[in-house]
Amino acid sequence: MEITPQQLKNYDGSDPSKPIYVAIRSRIYDVTSGKSFYGPGGAYCVFAGKDASRALAKMSKEESDVVPNLDGLTEKEIGVLDDWEKKFQAKYPVVGTVSN
Repeated sequence: MEITPQQLKNYDGSDPSKPIYVAIRSRIYDVTSGKSFYGPGGAYCVFAGKDASRALAKMSKEESDVVPNLDGLTEKEIGVLDDWEKKFQAKYPVVGTVSN
């Protein structure tokens, strides 16, 4: 499945009948099993329905960092993102990609 960033927003947990998706490096993960974290009111709800690559790399929950743009990140931040990506791959199924 390939969806646009606009379509991805529909999977932010606000509709309980839909799964919750978070993308990293354009790969979409179904994080519904972690809805206590990613669903409305959860500690990481800011990432739901978005590509959270930059925010994860920077360990940030600032809305302005929840974007796919990796420009200007340090080597250390890219390493942090790699670690997050491995955690997501181990825990959540990949359901598609975000089109550009």
